[in-house]
Amino acid sequence: MKKTKNNKLEDYDDGMLPEYDFTGKKGVRGKYYIGPNQAHTVHIHHEDGTVTVKHYNSLEKVITLAPDVAAYFPDSESVNNALRTLIALVPDKQISEKKSKYTVRRKSPKKTAARK
Repeated sequence: MKKTKNNKLEDYDDGMLPEYDFTGKKGVRGKYYIGPNQAHTVHIHHEDGTVTVKHYNSLEKVITLAPDVAAYFPDSESVNNALRTLIALVPDKQISEKKSKYTVRRKSPKKTAARK
C-alpha cells in the first residue's frame, strides 16, 4: 500500500519567519548581473565628507586591499611595483613546483631492497 503525502500549507516549515511573505511577488532573473559590456560605479566616502566616484569596466579586475595594507600604498602603481618585486624574488622553479598538484615520488632504494 502506498503512503499518501499529507503536505498541508499550515504544517510546512521552511524556516522563514512570518514577516517574510513572498506571496504574489515574482523574482527578476539576472537583476544584479553585470554583463561583459557593462560598467559599474563605486562611491568612496572619505572621513572629511568628500566622495570620490570611480567608474570600472566589467572586464577590469578590481582587488580591494585591507585598510592596514592600503595605508602603505598611495596608489595602484605602487602596489604593482611591490608585487613585481616579490615575483622577481621567487625562483621560477619554486613557482612551477607549487602549480603541479600531483607528484610522483620514487621510493628509496633501501625500502625496495628490504621488500625483496
